[in-house]
Amino acid sequence: MCPLGWLGMASLCLGTLWAVPAKDRRKAEKPKADLTLYENLDLDNYDLTVDNYGDILDLSNYEELYDYGDLVPKIEVGTLAPRPKDPKTLPDLGETTAGTPKPIPGQALPCCLLCLCLGSSVYCDDAGLEQIPALPPDTEYLYARFNRIGAIRNGDFSGLEKLKRIDLSSNSISRVDADAFRLLPGLRELLLPENRLRALPELPRSIVHLDARRNRIPSAGLSPEAFRDLKQLQFLHLSDNQLDFIPVPLPESLRSLHLQNNNIRTMHEDTFCDSQDQGQIRRALEDIRLDGNPINLSLFPNAFFCLPRLPTGRFS
Repeated sequence: MCPLGWLGMASLCLGTLWAVPAKDRRKAEKPKADLTLYENLDLDNYDLTVDNYGDILDLSNYEELYDYGDLVPKIEVGTLAPRPKDPKTLPDLGETTAGTPKPIPGQALPCCLLCLCLGSSVYCDDAGLEQIPALPPDTEYLYARFNRIGAIRNGDFSGLEKLKRIDLSSNSISRVDADAFRLLPGLRELLLPENRLRALPELPRSIVHLDARRNRIPSAGLSPEAFRDLKQLQFLHLSDNQLDFIPVPLPESLRSLHLQNNNIRTMHEDTFCDSQDQGQIRRALEDIRLDGNPINLSLFPNAFFCLPRLPTGRFS
């Protein structure tokens, strides 16, 4: 075909295209999105780079996106993970995981599976314990308050040479074996208030603070001269028991003696001071409580002439 023929055909096609009304052409075009709908959209995370600069971000149907909220599983905070259906997927509890020792059949669970172990401190408060658990060998501080422990056995603290503080407040302890505490070389504080003790256990010479308030200890429950050799003892609290005399001799290191609410009726003139040494001054013993006992302290003036302060109690 001659060039003039091609030129004629092209003119005919262009004429047909421009013959379509402008109104119809606008319908064929994709409608532009109303930008006012997207003023509140957060697009700060959409970073333009050399790689995506030519991409077109089409948000024209943003409000028509499907809501998957009903299909998202709900998670309740504080609940346990669901148990796997396949038993083969369950972990073997006998294996050692995360440094936790493997339980030995026939023995109590390791302490740190029952309690909270933080450094050299073990916290077993209100854990439902009925006996002392197996403690880590480097334990220095044990807190096992508000449990149901009924007895302390000789081997409960065996080998714990670093143990400094034992707090067994508010248990049901009625029996303590002879060597349960005595062989602990570093024990400084023993707290046994609100138990059912009828006898005071033997103590190591390192003890500084003994608290056995609110038990059932009579004077017969104390060994003779129980505190004579405790040269570091500073705080002795035996209030709300069944004592009928003051346990003597008391070490010179003693600073606080609480014996209120017992059954003490009398005392010896050498209870606190040496009656043969009128120049004696016992400066450390500043806190003596004998209130709540049926004793008239004014009848024993020579018993506390060496003290910096008079005992608290009845003087009439």
